Amino acid sequence: MGWKMQVIYRNGRLLALLLALTASVAQTVPTNSQEGTNYLPASRDSYTRFAEETERMLREDVLDIWFPRTVDKEHGGFSSVFSREWERGTSQGKFSVFQGRMTWISSQVVVRRPEMKDRFLPIAQHGLRFLQDALWDKQYGGFFWGIDDNAAISSSYGDNKEMYGESFALYGAAAVYQATHDPQALALAQNEFRWMEEHAHDQRNGGYFELLTRDGKPVNADANGMPTQDTAHGGFIPGYKSMNTHIHLLESVAQLYEVWKDDLVRTRLQELLAIVRDKICVEPGVMNLYFTRDWRPIPDHDSYGHDVETAYLMLEAEDVLGVPHDARTEHMAKMLVDHALAFGWDEKRGGFYREGTTFGKPEEKSKDWWVEMEGLNALLLMHATYGGRTDAYFKAFQKQLDFIEKYQRDSQFHGFYGTVSEEGKPLSTDKGQIWKAAYHDGRALLNVSERLRKLAAEAK
Repeated sequence: MGWKMQVIYRNGRLLALLLALTASVAQTVPTNSQEGTNYLPASRDSYTRFAEETERMLREDVLDIWFPRTVDKEHGGFSSVFSREWERGTSQGKFSVFQGRMTWISSQVVVRRPEMKDRFLPIAQHGLRFLQDALWDKQYGGFFWGIDDNAAISSSYGDNKEMYGESFALYGAAAVYQATHDPQALALAQNEFRWMEEHAHDQRNGGYFELLTRDGKPVNADANGMPTQDTAHGGFIPGYKSMNTHIHLLESVAQLYEVWKDDLVRTRLQELLAIVRDKICVEPGVMNLYFTRDWRPIPDHDSYGHDVETAYLMLEAEDVLGVPHDARTEHMAKMLVDHALAFGWDEKRGGFYREGTTFGKPEEKSKDWWVEMEGLNALLLMHATYGGRTDAYFKAFQKQLDFIEKYQRDSQFHGFYGTVSEEGKPLSTDKGQIWKAAYHDGRALLNVSERLRKLAAEAK
């Protein structure tokens, strides 16, 4: 991998200094790979070419294939289960995360692709109505984790409130207001933020309690610190905090602050940014996955996809706050991407693996669509920032795009395979399920296409 590691002792502590990082990253993306990638130099022409390619992918493999197919006119909201051929499958009910994500992406298209406004505005409004009329708990407040197709509480989802789902419902509602300026959308987002503040915010330690009863009481671990029987349906650990929930709270509160410049919202956004950057993220560019309530880390594996996604989310949060990028934020974002490239990157074919340990080889080498899309976005963001110093990120971006085009994208039926093997063979061919929406790929391709056009306009 080309890494040089020097171990020194200072003040009695063992410090691992990872040297020659830029050089090592460059070595992970060789000029002529075994898969035959021919790299283009950074230029107006190459930026324009890739912008056209990613915009075409956005439209053919995300927007035109998911919409309006997923709009459920009978039960409201969006249907989630689809086969490779995009045939509707047996319903899994209506999941807050999926509903919030589909509402968010349709709203973003209205804002960022004005030529498609007439088509996507009704879809965004449709998503809002479901969040407001069905998912919102009119008795106790907050959004249900999920409901059945008849808008009733089901055993599949239970009646607890999980902050991961609350976050994405908030994300969708705030995005609808950005797209429509509908006061009902803003009121729903404000009501959710106030519910979060009253019931879920940890006033002592910062951050949020992640699993709550229907009436908004945090679910604790037992006296021995073990999870209780009220296990969260999302796989989060009752009584503890997680990286995954808090990085998505960072993005949902950032989305809210874009449309509602409230002082407390700004305070919570700043708090979440500091938690993610200074407690969850650690050198040499990895993230702890689980924490006690007072933010003591619990050992676990490193998720390369969350690493590269969080690099983007932290910088996005500062953009929303309207402040220059903090040197600490830039440093941590770069470390996250560099570490993922050095340890979780497939040098032969491109693509990021699923997970591994901090200094070890990848332990799970399958490749998920969301990881590859977040990687594409993060690599171009790093190139936009550091491209004047190194071409490593732009080469990795091209290799990543090539991998997605060859292996993750279904050229016959369109859309992206959820998971492929290390070699790129589809391990699952279904195009939709409750955890696979048009969010990661839609956001990444929107961002990448726009960033490439900006780079092209600025190129000499």
